[in-house]
Amino acid sequence: MLVIAHRGASGYRPEHTPAAYRLAAELGADYLEPDLVATLDGILVCRHENEISGTTDVADHPVFADRKITKIVDGTAVTGWFVEDFTYAELRTLRARERMPALRAGNTEYDGLETVPTFDEVVALARQESQRLGRPIGLLPEIKHPAYFRRVGLPLEELLTERILTLGLRNDEIMVQSFEPTSLRRLSVMTRVPLVQLVDSESAPNDFLRTGDGRTFADLIEPAGLREVSTYAHVLAPHKDLVIPRRSDGSLGEPTRLVDQAHRAGLAVQVWTFRAERRFLPTDTDFPTELSAFTRLGIQGLFADHPDQALAAVRKTALNV
Repeated sequence: MLVIAHRGASGYRPEHTPAAYRLAAELGADYLEPDLVATLDGILVCRHENEISGTTDVADHPVFADRKITKIVDGTAVTGWFVEDFTYAELRTLRARERMPALRAGNTEYDGLETVPTFDEVVALARQESQRLGRPIGLLPEIKHPAYFRRVGLPLEELLTERILTLGLRNDEIMVQSFEPTSLRRLSVMTRVPLVQLVDSESAPNDFLRTGDGRTFADLIEPAGLREVSTYAHVLAPHKDLVIPRRSDGSLGEPTRLVDQAHRAGLAVQVWTFRAERRFLPTDTDFPTELSAFTRLGIQGLFADHPDQALAAVRKTALNV
């Protein structure tokens, strides 16, 4: 069972910072999960979204005030500052901060201490921590809004493939994930690294919406959809509600057949995202019990903001099976 540190140890440090990734390694995570977007000059950097006002201090820099703009990203109007409008040198003048300060007030103690890391820097960090800790620590980057970035002349698939080759990343060091099947299909002919199809609990992949493909995420997890996914991806990564739905009162319901069906299609299953704070938990259980319910279903991995707590729950469940 893989414990994947969602944006690093983001329950304890501002997400997508070197501190979050380094702490995740120390806490036992098997993989670090950086979300990737691209700067104006084509450098891959780690941010959850390309709009960066919530995760950096960009609004405090008068020199960049005129770059605030409204854009349409995946069909939604978004106002703020966008990473693709900054060169890497300009982005480097900003400092990272906690995205959810009201929920994770303790993380705000680390606001302003670090810059936005590049993908290359996170690769180096993972390799350094692997050597220091004496165990492999992999990377599971998600390419964000790939259709959008391709439209603005920054094809994330090509940019990432070039870095994979240049950095000599092996198949056992990296997996790559995306919500957009078109993006994963492109990657499947560019690289041989394992690919992960992310599946949300509602709506449809953005590339399907853009091209008029009428299918939704729900169609991807039907038996025929899973067989199709298996032709280009190695792993299915569904939202946890698709694996064990919640009842109307917020309690955990009965498991679906998705894990077994994905396995029959030849796909491993990694479930997202588990967070320890009460507001994210089922109404009838605590964090270890929630994790135990999922791990008993035979999944191969889980994404967690608190990797130490996830690892403890996984180990306890394994001992009790």
